[in-house]
Amino acid sequence: MAVMVIAQLFIGVTMVASLANYNLLLAIHRPLGITILIFVIVRIVNRLLHKPPPFLATMRPWERRVATRSEQLLYALLVVQPLAGWAMLSSAGVPIVLFGQLHLPPIAPHNTSLYPVLWYSHLTFAYLLFATFTAHLCAILFHTLVIRDRILDRMAIWPIRGAKPVAEPTDPPPVETN
Repeated sequence: MAVMVIAQLFIGVTMVASLANYNLLLAIHRPLGITILIFVIVRIVNRLLHKPPPFLATMRPWERRVATRSEQLLYALLVVQPLAGWAMLSSAGVPIVLFGQLHLPPIAPHNTSLYPVLWYSHLTFAYLLFATFTAHLCAILFHTLVIRDRILDRMAIWPIRGAKPVAEPTDPPPVETN
């Protein structure tokens, strides 16, 4: 998903900056946005059905709160962003072609006064998504490269060979006395 989100952000920026490739980029942007929406809904359902791995022992309580809230914000933006784009095009009366004859139904009324509000919302959510995604990525890189606490083991969907448990220990380590 991270690759799709990064690609989508760059496609969106390039679409606005390069009118020569606008139609090609738009043909990629729309189905990719819906694909991201589908994947994020599957991830949210999975998250609701399965308890996430425990936080790392190296994380302070405030870091855990920030991690939880930033993840919730990411999920919310990944849902709201494509919906805002879909509603924006619906309000403009533009058909949303995914592939060939596959079209999405409109989710907002055809209303030219509503279009600029939704366009600005889509743009604002894109900036928020970029900032939140970048902060999340920076935190991951900090934990991985500086603290080296194997935070990627917590997020990986594949087993990490030779990985030590990253969960917070239940008992404090014994105190050595001399």
